[in-house]
Amino acid sequence: MTHDPGVEALIRQWSQERDESAEDVEIARIKSEWLAEAPSQEPGIPGQRGSAGTADWARIEFADYEYLEAMRKRLPGVPDELLAAAARWWQMVGGLAEAEEWWDAGISPLDQRALEYRAAGLTPSDLSCHLGPYTVLEHLRRGSAAAWCVARLARARRDSASYARKDVAS
Repeated sequence: MTHDPGVEALIRQWSQERDESAEDVEIARIKSEWLAEAPSQEPGIPGQRGSAGTADWARIEFADYEYLEAMRKRLPGVPDELLAAAARWWQMVGGLAEAEEWWDAGISPLDQRALEYRAAGLTPSDLSCHLGPYTVLEHLRRGSAAAWCVARLARARRDSASYARKDVAS
C-alpha cells in the first residue's frame, strides 16, 4: 500500500489494535481504571507552549483539515484516525509546506521518525545527499542514527570546503 515497511507495520499494528477480543476489552477496562487512580498529568509536547507564557504545554486536540487532505492524497485507503494522529504530530513542528518537503524527499507522512531527523538537524534536502555509496535516507532506513548522519554530512561539507580552498590557492 505505502511501499514503506515501517509504515505498513504501523498500519498492521493499528488494524490489530482495532480487532479487540473480549480479553482485550477487559484489559483495556482494567488499565483505564488503574490510570484513573494515578495522578493526572497532561502530556506535553516540546515547542508547543501556551500563549500565556506559562510553563504548561499546549495541547493539540484536532488535526488541521489541510494536513488531513494532503495526507489523504498521499495515502489513499489509510484510516482517518491514523491520518489524524499523524497530522497532529506534523502540524506541531511547522507548516504544511515543510511537511510536504519531507514527504517529497521520501519520508512517508505516517513516519514519525522524520520529527526525530528534523530535531537532529537534518533537512529534507539532506536526505538525497550521498554518504559513501548510500544516500542519507538509505542510511536512515538501514538503521543509522540521525545524529551520525548529521555528523557525517558536516564532515563531508567541511572536507569539500577545504578542497575548494586548496584549489583556489593553487
